[in-house]
Amino acid sequence: MEITLHTASMLFFAGIGGGLLTSLVGGAAVITYPALLAAGLPPQTATICNLVSTFPGVFLAAMSDRGQLPKLDRAFAGMVVASMLGAVLGAGLLLATPQRLFAVLVPLLLGFATVLFAFAKPIGEWAQARAARKGRAIDFSVTNLKVLLPVSVYGGYFGAGVGVLILGVMSVATRGDYRSANVAKNLVGGLNTFAAAAVFIVKGAVVWMPALIMMAGSIIGGQIGAALAKVAPRHVMRIAVTVIGALLTVYFAWEYWF
Repeated sequence: MEITLHTASMLFFAGIGGGLLTSLVGGAAVITYPALLAAGLPPQTATICNLVSTFPGVFLAAMSDRGQLPKLDRAFAGMVVASMLGAVLGAGLLLATPQRLFAVLVPLLLGFATVLFAFAKPIGEWAQARAARKGRAIDFSVTNLKVLLPVSVYGGYFGAGVGVLILGVMSVATRGDYRSANVAKNLVGGLNTFAAAAVFIVKGAVVWMPALIMMAGSIIGGQIGAALAKVAPRHVMRIAVTVIGALLTVYFAWEYWF
């Protein structure tokens, strides 16, 4: 397709905004998907190009703060495998079931994730104390496969606001440590998106020019977001993520329920 300077600029800056948002919280599609539609792409193609264009930015954001990632051991390898396997399972589920059936659950999932993030520390402490009273322990960690598989399947199946969902779950696992939870979220989200994007690339379903332009902006935005995540006060980010999560919940409720 022919890309004008105006369209290229729109895609590039939408990529920056989307990369910044997704590396800090999630929900880049709110910015990037409408830009791809405005560029003249049909909805399904825009969804594919959005997925392909955003995964390098969020993955590189995780790598730029890799000191916060779990140590490289068997559990970490399991996290990588579970993330990609879950995305592949989700993609297969998408082919087998109506997307609309699952879309109605998106606002509920985002609202749940926002509450998880906002109250991650007390929720984690309450769950651990409750388990201790019963004489057992809970494996709360970002490499816990019981935590990873459900959100990874969701990411491969639908993906709308998946960053917020992963961040909410990871925040409970890290006792409310935003920076560690965010880096884990970026890694898992990047792996999810890569696994799904690979399917579309192999099938030749990507319109490369708009995807590459947006990808360039997404990488820049992701690096800016990763740098901000390193220095942002935790209480400020907790408020910001909670507000953005609530807004995304309202946005998708309006989009899919009305």
